[in-house]
Amino acid sequence: MKLHNRRFFKPIRKHLRNHGTAAEATLWKILRQSQVGGYKFRRQHSIGKYIVDFFCFELMLAIELDGEVHADLNSIARDTERDEELNKLGITVLRYENRWVYEYPEVIKQDIIDFGKKREIMG
Repeated sequence: MKLHNRRFFKPIRKHLRNHGTAAEATLWKILRQSQVGGYKFRRQHSIGKYIVDFFCFELMLAIELDGEVHADLNSIARDTERDEELNKLGITVLRYENRWVYEYPEVIKQDIIDFGKKREIMG
């Protein structure tokens, strides 16, 4: 069974790309064209039954931006379950609140670079 970018999710992924949040658009400007550490990211990438905001195959790294909708206990539980399922597939998920894109973009970039270095060391 195909795991990445299944055809079924294509219209949903396209809709999400075309109707993303301002924070997603801002982070995409930072991540696109391999600007961070030379790593290529895709946006609104499906993995299994999930669609992640940003994904790097080389690092097996997903980045999720969370707005206020993710702050209630039910959403936190769903996000935790989702992250655990992606972890079982060998994918690490880094989560940031939307405001971090504006207030701490350098931290996000450094986290990605540090993750890449750690991944290289671990093999």
